[in-house]
Amino acid sequence: QVHLVESGGGLVQPRGSPGFSCAAPGFRELTLHHHAIAWFRQFPGKEYEGVSCISKIDNNTYYADSVKGRFTISKDNAKNTVYLQMNNLKPEETAVYFCAADTAVFCSLWNDYDNDDFVFWGQGTQVTVSS
Repeated sequence: QVHLVESGGGLVQPRGSPGFSCAAPGFRELTLHHHAIAWFRQFPGKEYEGVSCISKIDNNTYYADSVKGRFTISKDNAKNTVYLQMNNLKPEETAVYFCAADTAVFCSLWNDYDNDDFVFWGQGTQVTVSS
């Protein structure tokens, strides 16, 4: 079930640099700085792929090798919102992008997790990279 609200996405030109946001507006029981927060993407017909993660305690950030140096995850605790800035997108990165949060996930070990380990999810937003 959807607990987070995503915005952003849509049709993007190759090498474009869109940004996403993921928010839990007005819900005290879902305070994002108490959660590890990750971005996943799902290619058509494929399983979820982890893109990035930001730690709940120290705000350390982690990235998949495929996006390292191009994507940036950040968090605004006052707004209870997480962001993903994506630079230089490639056509093969056309996918549905999701944010997800969980209190029990440690981003430093996030390669050992999968999407089933995250309780709270955004609705997903389609990113189509095409000219």
